[in-house]
Amino acid sequence: MANNKLVIIGGDAAGMTAASKVRREQPEREIIVFEKSDYTSYSACGIPYFVSEKVKTYEELIVRSPETFRNKYNIDVRTQHLVLEVDTDNKKIKVLNKKENKEFWESYDQLLIATGGKAFCPDVKGYDSENVFGVTTLKSGINIECYIEEKKPKNAVIIGGGYIGLEMAEALLERGLEVTMINRSEQVMNTLDPDMGELVSEAIKGLGVKLLLNEELAGFEVNDGKVTSVISNKRNIPTDMVVLGMGSRPNTDFLKGSAVELDAKGAIKVNAQQQTNIPDVWAAGDCALTHHLVSKEQVYIALGTIANKTGLVAGGSIAGEKAVFPGVVGTAVCKVCSYEVARTGLLEKQLQKLNIDYVTAKIESRTRAHYYPGSKKIVVKLLAEKNSGRLLGGQIIGEEGAAKRIDVLATALTHNLTLQNIIDLDLSYAPPFSPVWDPVQTAARKLINDV
Repeated sequence: MANNKLVIIGGDAAGMTAASKVRREQPEREIIVFEKSDYTSYSACGIPYFVSEKVKTYEELIVRSPETFRNKYNIDVRTQHLVLEVDTDNKKIKVLNKKENKEFWESYDQLLIATGGKAFCPDVKGYDSENVFGVTTLKSGINIECYIEEKKPKNAVIIGGGYIGLEMAEALLERGLEVTMINRSEQVMNTLDPDMGELVSEAIKGLGVKLLLNEELAGFEVNDGKVTSVISNKRNIPTDMVVLGMGSRPNTDFLKGSAVELDAKGAIKVNAQQQTNIPDVWAAGDCALTHHLVSKEQVYIALGTIANKTGLVAGGSIAGEKAVFPGVVGTAVCKVCSYEVARTGLLEKQLQKLNIDYVTAKIESRTRAHYYPGSKKIVVKLLAEKNSGRLLGGQIIGEEGAAKRIDVLATALTHNLTLQNIIDLDLSYAPPFSPVWDPVQTAARKLINDV
């Protein structure tokens, strides 16, 4: 078979989804996967719940082990192998066998880069201390859990108020730690509009998190290999451990000097078939860009859903199918104790940058009929194009039953629905699940008057 040898860099969601797809379509194909850690196909999204002990063992987060891939699927997974360099001219990669501390070159006919993301941290002294943790790999989650068990920290500083920061705040609160969060903007969650981010800020303060807004990391005070204090631009914060929640960056440093085209932040540029600018080289998952269906721009969004889908498309494309990934609308949800936060589409600042004339409305409703036990508050904000009424974005904050309503809005965005289309949707109703007008439809009814 031409192009017989497939090499994949990265053994998590995108890489192993692609490998499995190619194996199904081409049973005799030679497939080699290089993975720098000991683990494959795990849920990084589950790490905060392992740390909080809602998930009892890290093994529960693993979907398929390297042994399963090797023995059942005939995929040559090599763990503890770190790729150092890619030579696209000669179709080979330089690999470090970490167990034996030996470097070697491996040839390929086709190559998939699926190296994921890495926790971002400014280049400040002490970022590699033993009690500073990113939350991007299963190993990082295991390290956090072991540190809490062995060292019994009493407090923690979380740097950054995005999804990971909020979910880790919940996990550490549940483990009995005092939690301080520093965030460089005026509100947490810069993926929300400021008025919605303010609601989240108030909610997490109510849970007992000490929230320091308009503060950013300036440095660490380090003693005996441990950070003892986080230095912000305003104060020193003594701490037993530090969690990095400043977002993810593409894990593509090893591509510097290669011919693979990257954007300014290091994300790999791909087409709808996940192909790079180099023949026989694909990329998928948290190391690659994707197309935003609303803004029409190339964007970097590090989420497990996108990694799995783009991995499947890459695998189909490598196997010769006409697979295409249409793009995303930027849907995401997270939970902090009893509070649920969801968003999709574009924010006000993005619409302003794109010079799109828009209107917005925000409503407060209930997750169930007001008289039904357990009914909780929900706030819905919608953004729509002026004149046409086309939905452009939506954000939801509330308690039990709030967040998954974002899927209605994600579907509407994907298919260019208007506010009137949303109002006309035949959504389910019974008092235990919703008011007679679902909150997303109530918001659409309010906003349509301004269109």
